[in-house]
Amino acid sequence: MRHAMQWAALILAGLATASAAEPVVLTAGKTRLTLGGEPLTLKLESSGAVVAGAHAAGGLLIGDPESLETVRIESTGYDRQGHRVVEVRTASGKRARVTVALTPNQADLTVRPVEPMAVLLRVAPMAPGYGLGDHAILKRKSFDTDITGYRDDRFLSDGGEIRLISNFVYYPKQKFAFLVWEPGMKMVRSTVDECAQGSRKVESEVRFSLFTGSAREIYAQFLESRNLFGYEVMKPKYEFFGVGWEAFGALAWDTNQKTVSENVGQYRKRGYPLSWMVVGSGFWPRAEKRFHETTSFGLYDSNLYPDPKAFIAQFHALGMKYFQGLRTTFIVDGPYSEEGVRNRYFVEEDGKPKVFEFSWPKSPCYFLDWRKPEAVEWFRQLARKWVEYGVDGFKEDVFGYGKYTLGDDKLDPLNAALKREGLYVMGRNTYLASPADLHRLNDFNYNQPQDRGPVNALAYAYSGFPLVYPDIVGGTFGEGWFDLKVTPKMQAYIKRNAMWAAMHPSMSMGQGPWTFQDPEVEEVLLKAALVHDRLQPYFYSQAVKFSLDGYPHPMTPLPVAYPGDAQVYGRENERVRGYEWLIGDALLAAPLYGNDYETAQSRDVYLPAGTWMEYDTGVRHEGPAMLKNHAMPVAKTPLFVGGTGIVVEKKGNGLVARVYPVTKEAVVEFIHPDGSSKSVIRVKVRGEKAESVRTGKGKTVAAGWQRHALEFGLVAGEEYEVR
Repeated sequence: MRHAMQWAALILAGLATASAAEPVVLTAGKTRLTLGGEPLTLKLESSGAVVAGAHAAGGLLIGDPESLETVRIESTGYDRQGHRVVEVRTASGKRARVTVALTPNQADLTVRPVEPMAVLLRVAPMAPGYGLGDHAILKRKSFDTDITGYRDDRFLSDGGEIRLISNFVYYPKQKFAFLVWEPGMKMVRSTVDECAQGSRKVESEVRFSLFTGSAREIYAQFLESRNLFGYEVMKPKYEFFGVGWEAFGALAWDTNQKTVSENVGQYRKRGYPLSWMVVGSGFWPRAEKRFHETTSFGLYDSNLYPDPKAFIAQFHALGMKYFQGLRTTFIVDGPYSEEGVRNRYFVEEDGKPKVFEFSWPKSPCYFLDWRKPEAVEWFRQLARKWVEYGVDGFKEDVFGYGKYTLGDDKLDPLNAALKREGLYVMGRNTYLASPADLHRLNDFNYNQPQDRGPVNALAYAYSGFPLVYPDIVGGTFGEGWFDLKVTPKMQAYIKRNAMWAAMHPSMSMGQGPWTFQDPEVEEVLLKAALVHDRLQPYFYSQAVKFSLDGYPHPMTPLPVAYPGDAQVYGRENERVRGYEWLIGDALLAAPLYGNDYETAQSRDVYLPAGTWMEYDTGVRHEGPAMLKNHAMPVAKTPLFVGGTGIVVEKKGNGLVARVYPVTKEAVVEFIHPDGSSKSVIRVKVRGEKAESVRTGKGKTVAAGWQRHALEFGLVAGEEYEVR
């Protein structure tokens, strides 16, 4: 492993001990890290160019979080593993030890203060910066993926909109990314004065990572470090990338065996290709409040769900996966709480299980202690009680804990344990890890600013969470958050929202399209669902690739894909509404969305270098080009095909490769729905269009032109050459 051999990569300039005036310089490949000066600063370089400049006022600060102090080097040396060690001290006498490891494209600094205190690491300011997960939409003056100006010295999940947590920040122009690995309360700043991160209270040690290189190198390093440092990224499963259905969006709290079956039946009767569904709440026994939680394992309301096994089996017979809500909050007098208290499986305070008051459940509850492996195993065994009824997986949705300081990683071990069981997980709470099949946006509704959704989703992609599920199409109409009277504005909203959602790795249906009293609503929503369903295998292949190399293939923001193109910057905000992203290496999504959804009919769409074709019409464009006031009718699929031009889609009961005439040479490795089988497709075209397809063994494959592309059937494990 690269990190296991870090000591071997250190090429040292200087002696094993040094005075405070002598800098510490480490090099690895083209990467160079310099620690020195008084106060101590740090500088990162690559190929002789400065990537992260030294902060003039000091690069390492320790002490009280409200009055941090700079440090100077007292001495340097090596630890037993061969890593470089720097002893530092403040003017007031506070001390810490810094262990430094450098490999090509990554520097890791571990700071160990002699007593608990805050630690902050900073470099010179840079911009634009992207990332921060859910925090990218919190306490901002406007909705914008560029986080320049951001400062939060109490950076932690809040149990509401802020639950998918990543303090990974990427600066594409500088080829730099940065984070502190800290599940507790952090300090995060990306302002015109500094680029800084830290921990408000380090009990023993805290690790910082600085990355440099191309986008693919940085995200690959980030992935390797996530897996190495205990923030695992796990392979997703296929079905979740199709079109789903959520009971809460369709029925709110009115869920029972009859209403769920009828609503799903309505969708299927109208041609919606549903592959998964969620009944998130309300299935528990309703008579007593102590059962009102998803941790009433194996218990159903006998009146509302008289035959759970048969109920779930009917959906399995339709080829659908069935999921339920699941949380780690146990009502204090609930059915399994006594056992949890007896075995000390819950978070404790002063030696006793702490009683919490969350937004949900409404009753006082205990919280499972995720730091105890025995508690995690107990929870996993209890979850099997749901699986025995046929439940395929869970929508994790712990929320309402904002007044408590709980670690951001509080759900990661539980979700990882369920994933290892082979179950499906819709993730909502996580820190840096991806122990889930999808990364779900917090509830996104009609009554909210509509620029939040696109900015939030793109921030996920920058942050290492590209398996974006943008919540239920239309949101939750039945909760009573807004007037349910159908208006032209509401009809425009649901159409634009559906087509925007269809461009993400997963989407789901909720409020029935037939309730909007508009044939065009039904037409557009069905088209959006069918387009997404057709692209399900393509989306999934990109998702598996992400789990293997860390790059945000399923949803790649343009500044990640084209960092040297000045035109891609400054567009992902509520002013320009240039919400665009690549899906894999062949599709560019450019949906018309934002707070102007009711009136807007066109957008300025930017196409990077290369040939691009409109997905519906085949109209060609040559980039780089800005398509000014590009017409975007509500029924138009907001996709362009470019890049490799190779897209794999569903067709009937099989898969087809579709090769668009946008390039003369390309190679793509497609990963099949089983998550492991592959097909390699090579394009070598001399003329204007491809004319034939052969397997790797030279066998001719039947192919023909369909919808502006050469199309042929795809078999797992086979190689193809398009000529």
